[in-house]
Amino acid sequence: MVNTVQTTKYPLTQGLVKKARLLDIAGDQTRIRILCFMFDNNQACVSEIAEAVGASIGSVSHHLQLMRDNGLFSTVRDGNNICYILTQNDFTKQLKKIICQK
Repeated sequence: MVNTVQTTKYPLTQGLVKKARLLDIAGDQTRIRILCFMFDNNQACVSEIAEAVGASIGSVSHHLQLMRDNGLFSTVRDGNNICYILTQNDFTKQLKKIICQK
């Protein structure tokens, strides 16, 4: 019996680069905890997120900015506070299933 191997090419596309970047971003332990918190709350301010994940406000702010810059969050100002809103899309829905299932 002869195995036939598909000869389909798998080029490096912009879409693939973006997916790899998002998976890389989501793969950090602190960011996973932030994401799970946000999947439960959808919107929260930096100080609330920092308290929930047990990290400093500076550290959480850095992680949130990185995820915002890559489309996982948007921001709103609430007085002196910056609050983050989880972006709802197919990627975040799938990510929730992968990283936050208990």
